[in-house]
Amino acid sequence: MAETTRDTSSEARALGKPARGWRRTAFEVIFEADTPAGRRFDVLLLIVIVASVVTVMLDSVASIGGRYPQLFHGLEWGFTLVFTAEYLLRIACVDRRVRYLRSFFGVVDLLAVLPTYLALLFPGLQTLIDIRMLRLLRALRILKLTAYVREYRTLALSLSASRRKIMVFIGTVAILVTLLGTVMYVVEGPANGFTSVPVAVYWAISTMTTVGFGDITPRTDLGRAIASLIMLLGWGILAVPTGIVTAEMTSRRIASQRGERVCEACGSGDHSPGAKHCAECGAPLPK
Repeated sequence: MAETTRDTSSEARALGKPARGWRRTAFEVIFEADTPAGRRFDVLLLIVIVASVVTVMLDSVASIGGRYPQLFHGLEWGFTLVFTAEYLLRIACVDRRVRYLRSFFGVVDLLAVLPTYLALLFPGLQTLIDIRMLRLLRALRILKLTAYVREYRTLALSLSASRRKIMVFIGTVAILVTLLGTVMYVVEGPANGFTSVPVAVYWAISTMTTVGFGDITPRTDLGRAIASLIMLLGWGILAVPTGIVTAEMTSRRIASQRGERVCEACGSGDHSPGAKHCAECGAPLPK
């Protein structure tokens, strides 16, 4: 609960919490999850989000959506009106409206309602592309779930703290598939489908990731031996980024259980009680 309170307080400072009146009350309900009313609002909104996404999925099934078109049309407009009211209320109850509108979740909130209105205002788009393709953007509503689940924040911070290691890993894999692809181009050649180095690198990537489309296959014994080596390397390589992120999440959980303050920039948790900045990267520590 302490972490949730800290997160909502940070958001309140960023968006500007009103000093008094109905806007302050609305802000506490909508943006703060450490109150009974805020928790009830979040649970209700989660239910509506999931229901809207399920409606989109069912509507895309021809045997269901085609049988009850009026029902799904009414549900869609119902969800759209609910999310529109929520979006306008969020804008009304913050002091720094431009910051909210330009934030990630501000854009997601807008995209959650915009496609339905675009389909109403621009029916001529049907002459260019089926308007239901535009309605698929409503699935972006599910991104709003990340604002209310604490584990998403933990995962995001772990990925951010591991980004340097992951980038080094991706760079190493890129060098490896380039070298192996070039070798396969020399060994197999255009006669066996390896018409260029980029094509050979594409084959090396699909083989190393164990996808194996089968559109290009080695014909020579040496080429098959190299392909076998790449397949075995792929098994081990795919586990590396998972291990990096898992180790980061484990270290964060241990530090949290010890009551340590974890740096949100690099993930370091070894700090003195009075420290204001991270000893590893210099970033400000959470209060």
